[in-house]
Amino acid sequence: MSGEGLTHLDSQGRPQMVDVSAKDVSARVAMAEGVVRMSAATRDLALGGTSKKGDAITTSILAGIMAAKRTAELIPLCHPLPLSRVNVDITPNENGLRVVAEVRTSGRTGVEMEALTAVSVACLTLYDMLKAVQKDMEVCSIRLLSKTGGSSGDYSASPAEDSA
Repeated sequence: MSGEGLTHLDSQGRPQMVDVSAKDVSARVAMAEGVVRMSAATRDLALGGTSKKGDAITTSILAGIMAAKRTAELIPLCHPLPLSRVNVDITPNENGLRVVAEVRTSGRTGVEMEALTAVSVACLTLYDMLKAVQKDMEVCSIRLLSKTGGSSGDYSASPAEDSA
């Protein structure tokens, strides 16, 4: 944790949008991940693109991209950012489906929230698309994998944590 404290609170403890105008513009990249735990049969149905609602994977990728672009509308104190790239990838794993998002911009603040929002909404969309066949799926392990750029330096999740 940084020594600055909570930057979204002013000196009287009221919420504020952080002033980033004095920061340098730099290339920013963030990656996040999440998992939707489900049965092998549900995972295979999703991968086959044959759920009752249609292609769950493609729909969820689009939802994640759209969500990243609207993060500032969803998270009250986030800065609206011109995103240069949003990539959402959904792959099978032993627990179900793993969602990874990478977001890029050149700006004065990072894109961690955009990457986390993309993953969250893509996971929720997978749940929505597949809930007719399995209601007990779990959306879990949403976390930041890495970020680069900015004055706070780079971050990478430790290898021990890298097993969602």
